[in-house]
Amino acid sequence: MIFSKKSEKVLPSITLEITSRAKQMKKDGADTIILGAGEPDFNTPENIRNIAIKAINDGLTKYTPASGIDELKLAVAKKFKRDNDLTYSNSQIMISTGAKQCLWNVFETILNPGDEVIIPKPYWVSYPELIRLVDGVPVFAFGDEENDFKYTRPILESVISSKTKAILINTPNNPTGAVYGKDELAMMADFARTHDLMVISDEIYEKFNYENEKYTSIANISNDSYNRTIIIQGVSKTYSMTGWRIGYAVGNEKIISLMSSIQSHTTSNPNSIAQYAAVEALNGDQTSVKVMVNEFKNRRDYIVEKINDTNILSCKKPKGAFYIMINISKMLGKVIDGYTINNSIDFSNILLEKVKVAVIPGDGFGVSNYVRISYATSMDNIKEGVKRIINFVKDYE
Repeated sequence: MIFSKKSEKVLPSITLEITSRAKQMKKDGADTIILGAGEPDFNTPENIRNIAIKAINDGLTKYTPASGIDELKLAVAKKFKRDNDLTYSNSQIMISTGAKQCLWNVFETILNPGDEVIIPKPYWVSYPELIRLVDGVPVFAFGDEENDFKYTRPILESVISSKTKAILINTPNNPTGAVYGKDELAMMADFARTHDLMVISDEIYEKFNYENEKYTSIANISNDSYNRTIIIQGVSKTYSMTGWRIGYAVGNEKIISLMSSIQSHTTSNPNSIAQYAAVEALNGDQTSVKVMVNEFKNRRDYIVEKINDTNILSCKKPKGAFYIMINISKMLGKVIDGYTINNSIDFSNILLEKVKVAVIPGDGFGVSNYVRISYATSMDNIKEGVKRIINFVKDYE
């Protein structure tokens, strides 16, 4: 049987692969610490859970409009006005089954075969695969660690071509934790205007911004950037609702309309109960968000201090999200029990085997001399996991 050539070229997620193996080890009784998960360890806040229960009891369990219920679109519009001073009407908003579906919808809408999308490197593992799935071409713009892995104008100009259709921005960034300031966003907005590009701004980690700087979206920069930007957002990270699968996109009315039409023929409407819960998430008490963000900041600071106390590992202090990229360059080439560490996959595998700590290889993000750890897990897990990592490498300092 001949299968789709496109599907056979899609690479499996290294993030899910190693986390799945670690979970199986834990299930089998091994004392395994998982530092790879991209979801908060907090429970979904009680007020949100209660609204979901009420929605079930009220019979709000039927089909909804494919692009989402009006109540949630209104809550999204209020969120952007309140938090970002951006104005969107319901016709500029759509609700999807998670932010990942929003991304697929927009790529499917704007790309023709061979069209290129500039993405940052290191990149979130799904960006290039989502682009390839719709016959687009991911083009990687590598950011230097000394500049927090961010885009610069020379880097962007070096990868532009006549086939470039869009630039993707992720701030705060997964996997690096980088946060773009207003001047940097203005540079990218001017780059997009100069080359007439769409801007896809993945802002799912917006609230995880630890340096007390007011969050700025590239859509805030100018009328031009507002008109050419599609913002991707959702409730998964901010409200610890990863399993509820609610994301949303806002932007150009024509593009949102086309995205909604595509969705109507694929997944149709997002889960009705989760939509009503998301209304409460956006409109309700936000205290739980502040508590979670403060705890994540404490965890980040602990990890950065401990890792940088070693002579063989290092990391930058990320300004946002809940990930840290650890530079393992000095471990490459080391031989452990006859096993040579040639790249981040080797390092991650032997770390899991020897000390039962799961981290995510940087190869999944396009860089081989880093591993990513997540601090969206308990401080107890972090302390034990970091201790094991440091003990593992100390013989090579």
